Amino acid sequence: MKFIKTEIPDVVIIEPKVFGDDRGYFMETFRQDLFEKNVRKINFIQDNESKSKRGVLRGLHYQLPPFAQSKLVRVIKGSVIDVAVDIRKDSPTFGKYVAVELSEENKRQLFIPRGFAHGFLVTSDEAIFVYKVDNYYSPECDRSIRYDDPDINIDWNFPKDEILVSDKDKNALFLKDAEIFEYTDLYGDNK
Repeated sequence: MKFIKTEIPDVVIIEPKVFGDDRGYFMETFRQDLFEKNVRKINFIQDNESKSKRGVLRGLHYQLPPFAQSKLVRVIKGSVIDVAVDIRKDSPTFGKYVAVELSEENKRQLFIPRGFAHGFLVTSDEAIFVYKVDNYYSPECDRSIRYDDPDINIDWNFPKDEILVSDKDKNALFLKDAEIFEYTDLYGDNK
């Protein structure tokens, strides 16, 4: 596996080694020892999956402590633009984002740490999106930030009139009005 730091060093792209032939392919999608050596100590406790059609935009979602979540995301069918926004208020990269194409072809994964809002936009006819989390879902701690917040100014590189968003995400708060994180102690270890 190759671990690639992004413009926001805590957000990491992971490229697996793919072994393929005329029968298909094999790859490791997660190895605890390599992940902890190259990214951080982690204890993923749940796997999730969603299916969406072209133009569906889900996000920007996050959970407040004590149910903040790290995510390891990937696409097993189709393609998406995946975005992580730093919402740690004292971070030097606060309000900045990383956008990465994830697809069944490139097989890339993206690690989004606690303290980030996350969203994705489906660019193929359909996408199946899978991810691991290190904390359980908590409706009381669930929050969203507008995907079209002008202060973040995400370039989704997609026609605006073709974007499909839930009512929850349409009515999300702008970053300047949202409940956000302290920069330290999101994992209980001051990292």
